[in-house]
Amino acid sequence: MNWPQLRERYLVTADDAVLALNKPAGISVTGERHDTDIVQLAAAAGQTLYPVHRIDKATSGLVLLASDLTAHGELTRQFNKQTARKAYLAIVEDPGLPDRGIIDLPLSVGRKNRVRIAAPREAIRESGSGRWYVDEDELLDTKRYPSVTHFATVARTGGRAVLALRPITGRRHQIRVHLAWIGHPIVGDPLFDKTGAHRRAHLHSWRLGLTASWRTPPELDLEATPDSDFWQPAPEAAADPTGLLRRANELLGDG
Repeated sequence: MNWPQLRERYLVTADDAVLALNKPAGISVTGERHDTDIVQLAAAAGQTLYPVHRIDKATSGLVLLASDLTAHGELTRQFNKQTARKAYLAIVEDPGLPDRGIIDLPLSVGRKNRVRIAAPREAIRESGSGRWYVDEDELLDTKRYPSVTHFATVARTGGRAVLALRPITGRRHQIRVHLAWIGHPIVGDPLFDKTGAHRRAHLHSWRLGLTASWRTPPELDLEATPDSDFWQPAPEAAADPTGLLRRANELLGDG
């Protein structure tokens, strides 16, 4: 797929400063070795784009890119200051997942540049009220990055759960690692699901809210609806995706 085709098929919104895409799973935003990515495709067609943030190749959904450097700086500062409002959807394995939870587990980088929890797996505690944490004296003696993810369980079906998630911090692989290490890996995640039964990771960048001073009103409030492929492991949820997304908004306090 070339850039004009990709833009036409997956465009969410665009103005003179930015554009947002509902990225399909399986294509990189930028920087993947030996792989064609969105930034490269746009450059080959004569358009220079600057990623405001990144989502993983295996993740579908909203990705925001700037064509104007002033706008790029304004938006990236909001991600750096953790004031960007982000919401994701995920389908996970569900052995006893609570209705709501907070995963407060710092991340580190291990062998082969792999992101991991900065503590032994057996040190992870669950408070009984849906909060996962590690005691300070159990943390590894390594560089670590505070990482917090909030979630709400939107639906349960066939031993799986549909989650709405807010990553409060924005670390690389944060949602994927957090869910896997508490025992609820994302279905199809190539890092943690080795069954090979699914063609993609069922994680979707769903909503994004930022201040955008050049717009009237001065805000970006974006939403990317998952396609039918996302819902495949949860067919009962797929029967009413509109109702499910409405419930996800309510659980996150957005509707």
